Parts: sequence; C-alpha cells; structure tokens
Amino acid sequence: MKKPAIVLVHNRYRQAGGEDEVFEAEAALLESRGHRLERFTLDNGDLREHNPIAMAAATVWNARTYRALRQMCRRTQADVVHFHNTFPRVSPAAYYAARAEGAAVVQTLHNFRLICLNALCYRDGRPCEECVTKTVRWPGVVHGCYRDSRTASGVTAVMLSVHAAARTWTEHVDAYVALSEFARSRFISGGLPPSRIVVKPNFLIDDPGVGSHDQNYALYVGRLSPEKGIDLLMRAWSVLGGRIPLTVVGSGPLEHVVRGASGVEWLGPLPRNHVLALMQRASVLVFPSEVYENCPMTLIQAFATGLPVVVSGHGSIGEMVGDGVTGWHFAPGDVSDLIRVVTTATEDAEQRRARGGQARRLFEARYTSDENYRRLSAVYASVLQRPSAVA
Repeated sequence: MKKPAIVLVHNRYRQAGGEDEVFEAEAALLESRGHRLERFTLDNGDLREHNPIAMAAATVWNARTYRALRQMCRRTQADVVHFHNTFPRVSPAAYYAARAEGAAVVQTLHNFRLICLNALCYRDGRPCEECVTKTVRWPGVVHGCYRDSRTASGVTAVMLSVHAAARTWTEHVDAYVALSEFARSRFISGGLPPSRIVVKPNFLIDDPGVGSHDQNYALYVGRLSPEKGIDLLMRAWSVLGGRIPLTVVGSGPLEHVVRGASGVEWLGPLPRNHVLALMQRASVLVFPSEVYENCPMTLIQAFATGLPVVVSGHGSIGEMVGDGVTGWHFAPGDVSDLIRVVTTATEDAEQRRARGGQARRLFEARYTSDENYRRLSAVYASVLQRPSAVA
C-alpha cells in the first residue's frame, strides 16, 4: 500500500523547546518508515527586524507563506500537510494553501493558543480559562496576556477572531491532534468540533533504557520561569535542602532564585543525553508546574528511564502521572503539600521502585516510536478518507 506523501510545517520559536523537538522527531520517524517528506519551516529569531504593522497583518494572513507552501505541495504532490506551529509567521493562510492543492490538513495542538492568547491558560500565578469560551478573546487583550502587551495581545485576538468568523478552525482543518484527554476537553469547550480532535501524545524516538536510580537526589528539568513552579520548588527546598539533595537542569529568568539555594545543585542547560543520564541515576523527578501543560517531554523521558515523578495534580500532567501508580500528586501551588509528598516519596524506596516500574511499563505501552507511528498513521488514514472542501 502506498504511503502518503507528507509536508510537515513548523514555525520555530526563538528559544528551542519541546515543540521543536517533537517536530524533528516526528519528521525523522516518518522518513524512517518510508514516507516522502518535506519540511516547511519559518523562524521567529528575526522578528524584531520586520515592520510591526506588516508583521501584524502577516499574523492574520501571510500571502508569501501561502504562495510558497502551495508551490511545495504541488511539487511534492503532498497528500497530507501536518502543521505543528503556525504562530505568528506561517499564519492560518497555510491551511488554505494546502487545501488549494488537494492535501488534507492536520494540526497538532501543542499549546492552548487557539483558546488563550498566551497559549498557557495561565495568568497572575494561577490557571486561567477566562477566554476559553469567549468568541472574541477580549479578556486576554485587557490583561495584556501575550508578551505583557495589549497591542501584541490585540493582534493575536484579531487573528483568532478573523479566522473564527471565516470558519477556518472548523472547516479548513481535517483533524486536530490533542496531546491529552484534558487538552481535548478544553479545545472542545473553546469551540473546536469534537469529531475532529483525536488524542495522540508525544513520544521518544530513541529508548534510553531503564536506569539504576541508585543516587539519592531529586531532579528538576525544565525552564526556570514562574509558570514552571520554580519559586514553589525553592520554597520547599529551603525546608528540605538539608535532607534531600536537589539537582536542577535548565535556564530562564529565575536562575537567580536557584543559584546558591540550600541543598540545590544548579547545572544550567544540558544536552539531552546528559539529562537522560541524570534521570537514570536520580531517585525521583519533581515537576511542580503551575500551568496545565500538554504532554511534557520531560515526563516521557522520566517514564522511559523508570523514574517516578512528583507532579502538581492538575491538567494534563495530573492525567499523565497516575497518583499512586507512576508517581505522586501534590496540591498545585501548595508548598506544604509539596514538602509532604516529596518527603514521602524519598523515604520509601520500595514505593519508588514499584512506581518507577509502572512508569516504564506505561512508556512501553504509550510513548514509543512504534506506538506513535501506529497512532499517527491512523490519523492520516482518517483524513485521507474524509472529503475535503478544496478551495
């Protein structure tokens, strides 16, 4: 059976993150399984060099992207155009370009951009869903949720509203890929058609193998920023630091909070293989994020190495990590509960081994490249069977 030809589209971020990693891994996976594949990418690194008015207009409709993607689809005879991130430079015009060349359109929902201007569903230190059910995301403009700017937030809100009115989100995308059931439920509340949203989590293309977990330290891996719960983590370790060593990997605006904290070793950003080696030796991963998240690669990496996880028990991370199964939940934002749960986890080696073993089994069942390819192939097969309204 002929495998569909795929064009993968991604608007890269200024600072590389999980979405960029998944884009590259999915491209490599499809190529390894014999698909004809082309990458269409733009980069946000030089946004400051563009005229702000022209950039705002291109966020709503980028005519240059439309023409370039149509040409690529025509040249490659693409069957499916699979989008990862379109904001801001690719723009939703790219969906129309793919449809104009007869290709099916798939969009992975890596973040909450379609229902929240800052893409996090987070404001003032806590989860926020004020814009989710609004036809016009005006609360996010009032609060300047995107880049702390009402102007930038207004541009994003206009883009979302224009394309809602044009029925872009409901009629010009054949399938959306949500990364968790929780995320799927939020997008349905935000107006996306339930029948077009499938759940397919992220994955690891290479299996790092189970670790020994023979060293007595807790591990944090991620961006050092407020929404990731760094303040909460450091407050907890001001109490725990004398008893439980913590290793921190990552960089960000709150580096000064981590640097020199009691009982904390800060290693800065590290290559992926070094992070995995740390996971293979650690006793527990602590993931105190104050946002819902979607499907963090850090958790999947921990599962793969058999490392149990302490997480804030909400949103997609509460769904990914089973309390009492693959890890422990604590009440989001509650430093006393975090201290209690970390203490319990680090004092019970038998439970850590049991939950780490469950985490590894979950990885093998849900997050491998084979399982991801099976699910991704099913998405492509479903959209290729669906009649598309070609522009």
